[in-house]
Amino acid sequence: MRRACTVQTVRRAEAGVGVPEPVLMQRAATGLAGTCVELLAARRGRVVGGRVVALVGSGSNGGDALWALARLARRGVGAVAVGDPTRMHASGVGAARAAGARVMDWADPQLDAVLAAADLALDGIVGIGGSGGLRREPARAVEVLVAAGVPIVAVDVPSGVDSDTGEVAGAAVPAAVTVCFGVLKPGLLVPPGRDHAGTVHVVDIGLRPADLEPAAQVLDLADLALPAPSPTTHKYRRGVVEVLAGSAGYPGAALLAVGGARRAGAGMVAFRGGSGASGLVDPVAALVAGRFPDVVLAQRPARARCVGPGLDEVAGGAELVLEALADPAPVVVDASGLAVLAGEQGRAALADRVARGWVTVLTPHAGEFARLGFDPAGGPLVAARRAAGETGVVMVLKGPGTVVAAPDGAAFVDPFGTASLATAGAGDVLAGLMAGMLAGAGGAGEVTAAMATLVAARAVGWHGLAGRLAAAEGTPVTATDVLAHLPAAQAVADAARVG
Repeated sequence: MRRACTVQTVRRAEAGVGVPEPVLMQRAATGLAGTCVELLAARRGRVVGGRVVALVGSGSNGGDALWALARLARRGVGAVAVGDPTRMHASGVGAARAAGARVMDWADPQLDAVLAAADLALDGIVGIGGSGGLRREPARAVEVLVAAGVPIVAVDVPSGVDSDTGEVAGAAVPAAVTVCFGVLKPGLLVPPGRDHAGTVHVVDIGLRPADLEPAAQVLDLADLALPAPSPTTHKYRRGVVEVLAGSAGYPGAALLAVGGARRAGAGMVAFRGGSGASGLVDPVAALVAGRFPDVVLAQRPARARCVGPGLDEVAGGAELVLEALADPAPVVVDASGLAVLAGEQGRAALADRVARGWVTVLTPHAGEFARLGFDPAGGPLVAARRAAGETGVVMVLKGPGTVVAAPDGAAFVDPFGTASLATAGAGDVLAGLMAGMLAGAGGAGEVTAAMATLVAARAVGWHGLAGRLAAAEGTPVTATDVLAHLPAAQAVADAARVG
């Protein structure tokens, strides 16, 4: 599990290390230069004779780039620093010049040719404390690099990306690689910032873990592994999960949600679907039983519930949602269930549930998040944490870099999901998977909001990994493909834990 920390936290951690700033800069520059050496070797076959340009601002971020450039120049790289020479980091530009690097102004008439001929570029324009888009001269230089196909290595964070939120206000650097110093930055994990970050490497500069209070955490592959059942356990101890899903219009939602719940390690899956004057519950239930004969088609005392996928709000669906909210068992509310929460009865039922301290997980995508009345300002991480804190629920804000936020401010950002999950029904699989995992959480004890947050984050990661494996087969991914690849994804996670 990895941490991502805000600028304020990083600054405090740097101050707490007890070493001078130049020492931290040298550690950062060493790691940055090492990454550049690897990239040059991969791109050209060798380092000597390579050409690297560094776009340099006036802050310590530019200093990191200049010191790294000096190291590269001493290894036989043709090095060029570009910026305002009168404002560059003094010791950094001195070291670069002493190592043989050339220093150019933004207005140099030869600049475009130098940029286009580079094998690699460093983005040291703006550091983690910067805000807003790039100014005209750096923005134009970045355009030349991009047009020439020169890969850009961002120093700590791509210039133009807000380090804390991932927001981009104006022109920003599209990095191929970002070398992060000390710890991940939240803005590299959520869109649009993560779309500018490329591959992210973290370089250790000696920050103390005790000083790094995370704004968010990121699960690693081994964190997705399910614990093995106890030799003495039985199906009820492993948990009963009830799925309330499906309708005449969306019968497949029941199959997908139940399918996800079955793979989650619970001891029993019970199913009930939406019903109405047409008696539609029978055909939906028959569909589920025909596909999954181990599923119980009767109400059972549940340790967790999934409610909402494919329900018809008119034909009994709303009543099922309100019924689930009135029971103490942890509940995952998805899709049509979220629409019920947007109404007066649903809001009142949710408020009562939260007041009683019962665990509730909401799984909206951005459109549903807005329809529920939540404020998206500040980007997905900030918005999800704010909504969770205001409502007392575990908020799963789905999308690129899905955010799982707890009422106490703890949060996870998912690194596994890709655009392959943008397909009808994938969310139904996730909702069932999440509820099934909640049913097995905590043994016989109470499932807390903190436990539910971690479970939800693991479910999101497992689901995303299944989508990746499905996409690797080279065909368009469907929700049934994601469901089918859940066992393979879990095997990969299990192998990582053992390894």
